[in-house]
Amino acid sequence: MSAAVLVVDDDRNMCEMVAATLRRRGHDVSWCNGAQEALQLLQERDFDVMLSDIRLGRGMSGLELCEQVVTNRPDLPVIVITAFGSMETAVAAIRVGAYDFINKPVDLQALGIAVDRAVRHHELNDELRRLRRVVEESRARPTDMLGNSAAIRRVLEMVERLRESEATVLVTGESGTGKELASRAIHASSARAEGPFVPINCAAVPANLLESELFGHLRGAFTDARRDRDGLLQQASGGTLFLDEIGEMPLEMQPKMLRALDEGMIRPVGSDEQVPVDVRVIAATNRDLESDVEEGRFREDLFYRINVVPIHIPPLRARGNDILLLAQHFVDQVSASNRKAVTGLLGPAAQRLLDYDWPGNVRELQNCVERAVALARFDQITVEDLPQKIRDYSSSRMVLLGDNPEDLLPLAELELRYIQRVLRAVGGNKTQAAKVLGLDRRTLYRKLERLERRE
Repeated sequence: MSAAVLVVDDDRNMCEMVAATLRRRGHDVSWCNGAQEALQLLQERDFDVMLSDIRLGRGMSGLELCEQVVTNRPDLPVIVITAFGSMETAVAAIRVGAYDFINKPVDLQALGIAVDRAVRHHELNDELRRLRRVVEESRARPTDMLGNSAAIRRVLEMVERLRESEATVLVTGESGTGKELASRAIHASSARAEGPFVPINCAAVPANLLESELFGHLRGAFTDARRDRDGLLQQASGGTLFLDEIGEMPLEMQPKMLRALDEGMIRPVGSDEQVPVDVRVIAATNRDLESDVEEGRFREDLFYRINVVPIHIPPLRARGNDILLLAQHFVDQVSASNRKAVTGLLGPAAQRLLDYDWPGNVRELQNCVERAVALARFDQITVEDLPQKIRDYSSSRMVLLGDNPEDLLPLAELELRYIQRVLRAVGGNKTQAAKVLGLDRRTLYRKLERLERRE
């Protein structure tokens, strides 16, 4: 992490010592002995952090310099150096906007850590400002999926490549990742964009009613069928039918859906006549359908019929700074709908969002932002506005390197822990985990059986 740092102190030896320390940490350091010279340097070039002693000899004090810099350059974090025990001065510096303070005599290691922390704060605020601009630009394209990470760009590229295609698409991903949003984007960019987009959640409809919902029915076909009713396949004619959670479709229903897809014909419940339908199907699931096929819970022929073009929506934890982009988008939405003047996130709150694992993905992030905006006391979200589990979250990482032989793990234990880590990363999808691990599924299943026996 290299940054441009400006050091201001009337003691030349102190400047040289601090500059040497920070240069060893990889920073580009400039220094000067007075406030006016510092202000001139700030006009001539960009700095990421300024470090200033409170006492600068004649002229403007360090406190006055800090106040002027914070007023004119609120994006620039200022660290002040105060005499040991001078808490009143340190509090005064914080009140005028200083980012942090260091006591004299200066602990050079603590100073280096404080500068590194200020650099991260500066970079994070720069990223937040950039993301606000991206969100503003995206408002003209309401059907677009928000995101700039490599993972989401691959999804957007696939959506673009499907523009001229009528192929059936299977969208996979954890719950809350935005599978329906991706499906709507595929529909909106296709030749069927002027036709209807008709969604149905296969897990939300009772098994005995799903056939009627999809294929329709005639009056008197069953109790409460008081009139003829077109099914969703007919209602979606000329457009797209979105089969959400298709992995939950009952087995007895699956061959009828396969026939409808193959023949473009359906038979409403209670009818002897077949009805033609012109519909494109996009299916979605958070299940590992390949494993379900092997275990007899999903028909293999239907799987291959819907899995013509597979698209995997990445989990939020794999999307990097897209977390902040989406958070800013939700801040704008919720603030407008609730008439609250909340404009964004402060750096520490943004860092908590980046550190969190997001098991509920985008849906959980939206819920978090709605809560934070509702509770916000200022014009930007602070750490205190976030849910407790996000404020207190600490990620667990597997340490592979160590010098103490007693801390090192046996190879078999390391392998099992890594398999568990990969499974968590892919939301329990064994097929995807096998691909990440470079194993065939049967080998992975054997290893998992061994893991279960150990537990």
